[in-house]
Amino acid sequence: MRGLQVPPAVEAEQVVTAVLADLRSGEHRGVVVDSPPGAGKSTLVVRAAVELAAAGEPLIIIAQTNEQVDDLIDRLARKAPELRIGRLSANDYRAPDRVTAHEQVRVASKVADLNSPAVIIGTSAKWALVTEGSWPWAIVDEAYQMRSDALLRVAGRFERALFVGDPGQLDPFSTVETARWTGLTWDPMQSAVAVLLRHNPQLPVHRLPVSWRLPVSAAPVVAAAFYPFTGFRAGTGAGDRVLVLTEAGTGDAVDSAVELAAASGWALYELPARHTPRTDRQAAAACAELALRMLHRGAVAVSEHAPAGAPVTADRIAVGAAHRDQVAVIRAHLGQAGAGITVDTANRLQGREYDVTIVLHPLSGRRDATAFHLESGRLCVLASRHRHACVVVARAGIGELLDAHPSTEPVHLDVPVRFPDGWEAHQHILHAIPRQAAG
Repeated sequence: MRGLQVPPAVEAEQVVTAVLADLRSGEHRGVVVDSPPGAGKSTLVVRAAVELAAAGEPLIIIAQTNEQVDDLIDRLARKAPELRIGRLSANDYRAPDRVTAHEQVRVASKVADLNSPAVIIGTSAKWALVTEGSWPWAIVDEAYQMRSDALLRVAGRFERALFVGDPGQLDPFSTVETARWTGLTWDPMQSAVAVLLRHNPQLPVHRLPVSWRLPVSAAPVVAAAFYPFTGFRAGTGAGDRVLVLTEAGTGDAVDSAVELAAASGWALYELPARHTPRTDRQAAAACAELALRMLHRGAVAVSEHAPAGAPVTADRIAVGAAHRDQVAVIRAHLGQAGAGITVDTANRLQGREYDVTIVLHPLSGRRDATAFHLESGRLCVLASRHRHACVVVARAGIGELLDAHPSTEPVHLDVPVRFPDGWEAHQHILHAIPRQAAG
């Protein structure tokens, strides 16, 4: 098998080389790159931007959030200090330090005020307001997060484009009713890539084959659950990453879960079965206690980036949940002792990376399995943020809920079938993770 014979770095470079060759050939109006979690999407975007700019081709980069834009500017400016970069922004935007630190970056709310830089970067919402100018190239970052109507609004600004994103994570969402467009090939609630490929099936699609974030304990689990037809592998081997607990524990169930996660990369901390309100205080308290215990046990992460080991500090730990009210309860339980630990929803954690993550399972304590909570992309985001270990907190009975609860969502004609199926993805994760019963 090719994946077992070729070193990860070589296999990844082969795909990137093929992507850049397709871009340079000029044979296609668009090139799509699918990427698993932590496979180097931003690295590819930066590399492609540098090569196109070096060839004298002005280009624009379209990202989905200000955070993504600022991160790309920082990475691009470090990679190519000689490159003049324009940051297209809103009038009230205040550039963070990682943008202002680069003298070659100019910030303005209008394209004309950027003084014709080689690369202009802005959010899709900002680019939608630009009514003049066109560029030979565009790079769309996190293209699966972009709604198709947002792509339609900016498509007139470029001739060719590279679309880079993760097909396994959260789709675009809306707070308004969108049923009137369901089944249409240009349904605005489909991702930009989905609509692009339905109308242009001949466009080349490349797949990055290696995750540099997920350890070897996580990559096969996440790949089988959320990327069953494409797959990927970890860029590191079995002995390359180790999570060491340097302080003694109390020997309770929380300690056992932390030790299990440190040893195996995963742990399912299972609370007694019970139907609960969404803000299950016992589950929230367990999430907080697990995060704090990881700190108190003095976790040290040994990896390819830190062969001598680096302390797992609060900023390297994240707690993820499905809803904002759950996030608020977990933060309250963390208190001052958990200052610096990230607590957020899957939507806001998407694209971020930590050494250790604690996940409140979306179906924990529920009586039903709604489309929102079954969404495979939501669990995929929560289960793929870590470099070393992930602890999932859930009440017992989720497997039985998945088996017993029928789908109540309407079936629409002409809507492509989503893979992976939410039921199967959730079941796979539950069966793949070693369990530790709560005390």
